[in-house]
Amino acid sequence: MTSPQGRLRPEHPHQRRVADLADAFGLVRAGAPVPEDLATTGVTVASGDAAPGDLFVAVPGAHTHGATHAPQALAAGAVAVVTDRAGAEVLGAFDDPAVCAVPVLVTDDPRALAGPLAAELHGHPGRRLTTVGVTGTNGKTTTMYFVEAALRRAHASTVVMGTVELRIGDEAIESPRTTVEAPVVQSMLSRGLEVGATAVAMEVSSHALALGRMNGLELDVAGFTNLQRDHLDFHGDMEGYYRAKAQLFRPGHARRGVVVVDDEWGRRLADEAEIPVDTVATHVGAPEGETADWTVTEADVGLDGVGSTFTLRDPDGALHRAASPLPGLVNVSNAALAVVLAHRAGVPLDVAIDAVGTASGVPGRMERVVERRGGASPRPLCLVDYAHTPDALVLALEAVRPITPGRLVLVFGSDGDRDRGKRPIMGRIAARLADVLVVTDENPRSEDPAAIRAAILDGVREERPALADVHEAVSRTQAIHDALDLATELDTIIITGKGHEPTQEIAGVFHRYNDRDVLRAADAALTAREAQEQTA
Repeated sequence: MTSPQGRLRPEHPHQRRVADLADAFGLVRAGAPVPEDLATTGVTVASGDAAPGDLFVAVPGAHTHGATHAPQALAAGAVAVVTDRAGAEVLGAFDDPAVCAVPVLVTDDPRALAGPLAAELHGHPGRRLTTVGVTGTNGKTTTMYFVEAALRRAHASTVVMGTVELRIGDEAIESPRTTVEAPVVQSMLSRGLEVGATAVAMEVSSHALALGRMNGLELDVAGFTNLQRDHLDFHGDMEGYYRAKAQLFRPGHARRGVVVVDDEWGRRLADEAEIPVDTVATHVGAPEGETADWTVTEADVGLDGVGSTFTLRDPDGALHRAASPLPGLVNVSNAALAVVLAHRAGVPLDVAIDAVGTASGVPGRMERVVERRGGASPRPLCLVDYAHTPDALVLALEAVRPITPGRLVLVFGSDGDRDRGKRPIMGRIAARLADVLVVTDENPRSEDPAAIRAAILDGVREERPALADVHEAVSRTQAIHDALDLATELDTIIITGKGHEPTQEIAGVFHRYNDRDVLRAADAALTAREAQEQTA
């Protein structure tokens, strides 16, 4: 299989009669009859990813019904369509002979059924794997990679599904979103079994839970990091956001949970979870009376910028010395959660602690791209971090401040077509916690980039009316070059908001772009310029 999506499918897929699946899920037959010998080998909700033998699940969308894309799926080899009554009406209006001849199976909620259908078709692969999922606002990616590092100590091969990549064994592709569609989850699990994987680490987004992408998979262990302001354009308010996350901590979605109880949402989740839960407290010096099963009793964020160490008290009261390979108290929290998740997934505690403490860097998460150096070609320490919410920005800047002998230089922006209320908040935080600001774009999407920057600068002015040490760059590449020109070797540059992302969306067009790559190129260009000046 050569296409990226093809590599996520099993090479030797299960085969089921469409009629048997229809009977198993109570699907109502509409349109053309279902031939007795008609078989399916896959499920998809994306017409562009359809392959020969697929069931195309046509779901209602925000603007159009998925049934309008049925001709594309059928042309690619889909053998039947599963949809709702509205979708069946859309299909019935086509005069295309190929569409008229396709069997149509109707259910009330095709999106909710896509995962269970795929799980049944693939023989419920998740039941034969150790599965760990992480949800929350900040820290999902870092925690997931820490967990996967621990799982690899006990499992020869793993599957990874997250924001950065989709990986089966040693083969990886860029991930289109934090949590892929439910049929892709199931096909990846099935493919993982084929190549000898025995464990899975994945991120679980609130969108995924709200849209049923986790349906059909019951995790062995689910983890919760925190809940902070994000995605309110989708969920409406924090209560709606919380309820989406809380779905993961119910029977059918997970068998047990591990919840960080440092914020009110974590404490509420621990109380309301419908499955057994371990609680983890990671804020050293929490008020008396606040108890947890696992507690970080002391932490040293380190001054070398490489990592942090901490002491973790287990439910029996024993103390364990542990570490995070990334700096800052936020990564102490991520590491402590990962240790407990991996342990509850079957990894011996001492092994989990060692694996997390020595895990390799996480792409776009406190990633050290340029090291601090003096001499003939001095440079500041330069990091790239995904922090794109107000709370994440606070944590990132607080993590970097102790390892910065000079000024803290921040390159940041805010997304278009998303929660507009956080833009001035980000500006206020940046003005308060960083010394030099370079305000630029993240993903403007369909919005005017200048208007987004103006909203951020409104927040900056509330803290710095004179806009001292505040700069505006109309391109993200220029912002990075400006930061390098402004900084000395005693300073630290942190570029936030995009992290690992391989593209930037401007006016609806995705351009290849990555902060790390641009930073390295800018450093190389500056080095070349310095060398030329020295020889001139």
